[in-house]
Amino acid sequence: MKRKLLAGLLCTSVAATAQQPLYIPDTLSGNTFSLTMHKDSVQFLPGNKTATLAFNSNAYLGPTLLMQKGTNVNITVNNQIGDTTNIHWHGLHVAPTNDGPRQNIMPGMSWNPQFLIMNNAATYWYHPHLHMKTALQALRGAAGLIIVRDNAENALPIPRKYGVDDFPIVVQSMQFDRQNQIDERGMEDSILLVNGTLDPYLNAPAQVIRMRLLNASGERNFNFGFTTNKSFYVIGNDGGLLSAPVLVTRIRLSPGERAEILLDLTGMNGQTLYLMSYASELPTGVQGGPTMLMPGGPPMNSPLNGIDFNILKLNVVTQTANPITTIPSTLIPQTTLSASQANATRKINFTADNMMVMDGPFYFNDSSYNENRIDYKIPLNNIEIWELDNQTMVAHPFHIHDVQFNILSINGNKPSAKEAGKKDVVMVPPMGTVKFIVKFEDFADSTTPYVYHCHILMHEDDGMMGQFLVMPSGSLDIKNVIAEGGISIYPNPAKDRITISVKENNQGELYVIQVKDLLGREIYNTTSKATSVTLNTSAWNKGLYVITIAASDKKFSKNVLIE
Repeated sequence: MKRKLLAGLLCTSVAATAQQPLYIPDTLSGNTFSLTMHKDSVQFLPGNKTATLAFNSNAYLGPTLLMQKGTNVNITVNNQIGDTTNIHWHGLHVAPTNDGPRQNIMPGMSWNPQFLIMNNAATYWYHPHLHMKTALQALRGAAGLIIVRDNAENALPIPRKYGVDDFPIVVQSMQFDRQNQIDERGMEDSILLVNGTLDPYLNAPAQVIRMRLLNASGERNFNFGFTTNKSFYVIGNDGGLLSAPVLVTRIRLSPGERAEILLDLTGMNGQTLYLMSYASELPTGVQGGPTMLMPGGPPMNSPLNGIDFNILKLNVVTQTANPITTIPSTLIPQTTLSASQANATRKINFTADNMMVMDGPFYFNDSSYNENRIDYKIPLNNIEIWELDNQTMVAHPFHIHDVQFNILSINGNKPSAKEAGKKDVVMVPPMGTVKFIVKFEDFADSTTPYVYHCHILMHEDDGMMGQFLVMPSGSLDIKNVIAEGGISIYPNPAKDRITISVKENNQGELYVIQVKDLLGREIYNTTSKATSVTLNTSAWNKGLYVITIAASDKKFSKNVLIE
């Protein structure tokens, strides 16, 4: 089996670097969180510093957000990068108005989502989701972990001391240009970062440790394992813990996927081992596996393709106080939906211009993303089976917002035990199929959509994305009235007019009406004292708009769809 150490692979570019202690991101906890995204720079390689994006006091990445299920959180995101951005809470079950992709933050402005943490204990993450700039901003460092805890997880005898026996492991594979700048569209990535650390090591105690693995790369899959094929236990998928630990020697994660594992280092004090990617075992067509030789030269010819390489060195050191030294036999009981419960089945074909396409563009059902097109309207509380049919030569990690699903089959086979938990990302093999079952519950909004997309960031930015509305009961085929605090906006969706009714304005108070498109551009602005105002929208482009009505003591904003 072919094996090369990372240092050997990168000797021409990083020979001057020495091993660095793994950076453990700082944490924020409680109910109120403040994140300021800003520009920075890091000396990753000899020569020029690398321009980065980061949050708060970090120069790369952001703090880990510690949240408790059942609490209401208040988050302020400040945009100081000099460009429009937004933030998506990847994996969290929130209303579409809090999800991020439709809530752009203009330069110098802030966004203040507030929501209840409804997810089970697991590892989630946050990153920008600005269409056509997701890769540019996320790969430059604007990302961070979210750890949700709950009472059931807290009762288990597993490690949970952050940075002591419970370690965040954010793995990224990068391509740098000759000026040491990150090439977000680079397909010859050869630089590995773990928590933003180049060539890292971790001093891990000689006991059971927990590692929260996140593949935050733009396109590379990792086939995680340890030297000497040391076994470990998978205890959690994207959306929560499994019913019992699963003993394995490998776990493959595609971009966006997470896994929580337990590694037993008991009795290994003084020894060294490596977290590795056994990429020689990845099949052709899975990015990170063997390079596919195509006419005109390979588009993804990275020196890491198809070989085994080290990612993180583990130096086993003395146990901590009160160490965990055993693996529990059970974790969290699972409740899964049955295929017989499904109300609908949807099929999405992954397509390209021809079978020889390896680097895109790729499509869903032969269509590229259009923010003015709603691909699906899904009734609230629907239980659905989604069939993903990959008709391309490249594997695609499929991510859906809002929900966690259970995999029913991959290429017609039941998922392995290590993939039996809740998921929000699944890799669809080349020329392969995946079926999953999911329930759309809790949140409905007839105008603000969620999205689904390939989590290879370049594919997503190039349009491999669609969107869906979760519709309130009885609202799929009627024109809706949005009402709140005595203010009504109707009809919605609309075509040539919108009426704004301010029923409680019997004192003739002056108020402001402002309309912006989703890029933050002001379309309309006026003041009025009337109890009813009608706007002529016949000249507006089709799409979503944000209408804000502001008076001295109240402010009301809502999305309106112009068809």
